[in-house]
Amino acid sequence: MINIKEMGAAIEQIAKEKGLQPERVTNAIETAIAAAYKKEYRKRSEVIRAAFDPKTGELAFVQVKTVVDPNEVRIVEEVPEEERDEKKEHQQIRREEEIEEEGLLPRYIPDRHIFLEEAKMIKPDAVVGEELEFPLETHSDFGRIAAQTAKQVVLQSLRDAERASVHEEYSDKEGEIVSGIIQRFDRGNVFIDLGRAIGIMFRNEAIPGEHYRAGERMRFFVLAVQNDARHPGIVLSRSHPKFVQKLFELEVPEIADGTVEIKSVAREAGSRSKIAVHSKEEGVDPVGSAVGQRGTRVMAVTNELGNEKIDIIEWDEDPEKFLAHAISPAKAVRVEIGENREAKIIVSDDQLSLAIGKGGQNVRLAVRLTGWKIDIRAESNPDEKQEHGTAETELGEEKE
Repeated sequence: MINIKEMGAAIEQIAKEKGLQPERVTNAIETAIAAAYKKEYRKRSEVIRAAFDPKTGELAFVQVKTVVDPNEVRIVEEVPEEERDEKKEHQQIRREEEIEEEGLLPRYIPDRHIFLEEAKMIKPDAVVGEELEFPLETHSDFGRIAAQTAKQVVLQSLRDAERASVHEEYSDKEGEIVSGIIQRFDRGNVFIDLGRAIGIMFRNEAIPGEHYRAGERMRFFVLAVQNDARHPGIVLSRSHPKFVQKLFELEVPEIADGTVEIKSVAREAGSRSKIAVHSKEEGVDPVGSAVGQRGTRVMAVTNELGNEKIDIIEWDEDPEKFLAHAISPAKAVRVEIGENREAKIIVSDDQLSLAIGKGGQNVRLAVRLTGWKIDIRAESNPDEKQEHGTAETELGEEKE
């Protein structure tokens, strides 16, 4: 049985526990009570609403009918009461709703609709599309089945309300950094307690080789906030390139206030990252700002990323200068610009392995950073292609 008198106190308690507005909980309760009332006393085809006053504990029920124009609905012959099959009738109503969504004229259902002429007799200024409410007899005693229905509706409504509330809170944090506590692990995925919500970091969003311990607090990049029961709500990442950018915004005031801009980021998580920075104000050193005094700022980011190496280079609108900077820590002898954003970078022989990087990593990251196809060549033999020395822009794959 549903104890209406205790409902007000329950609403306050549930709202507090779930971190929801009491109005949302009240709406869920009203939906549940209306479902129970309808199951116990009314027909399935009707639209019933309940209004609950938490202070007085009073209930009011109404049947809702939508005002329609006879020319804008399909009139279907009514089936005699004794021949009605409630289940089939419900299926037919669902089908009619689908037909209406397809753009066809909706079927006139007396339990849900009222013609405009009749509506004007009740409310002279009634218009098509308006909903009229018809008071119903108040009942507060519900049977076991109706009470079970109400319970299910309440639980589902509260889940929906809680999900919507969490989505509202975190939707503006998409693309930002949040802090959370490692909660549990499942098939390589990590679940993080963010306070009011649980986030998930999929296996491919973790930093390769990084170990996570339950109870450990860490920072995460909010990759997506989804308001869909079929998918995880808050998707987190520590391997995304923008995670590096956001960490620098936290550590470097000049980046946070816009004096220094991060133009692009290239990253192979857990190993190495490159960021290109540019100063909007004359006299401000963008690289020095990002590095910090004695390297304190870049070190703070590096520590957060498990000692991932970070190359900070100066962005330049001149492609030759930007490409030369991009292969840092190697030094370029010269840059030869070709067509279709292709460039050949010549380096001294003793800088060749540094420019290419282990397995071609340095040149791959330089390509992702600049958006140019890069071909590293040795100064002593500029016509000879180097192993792992060429990388494409689209896939970042090395060409031998």
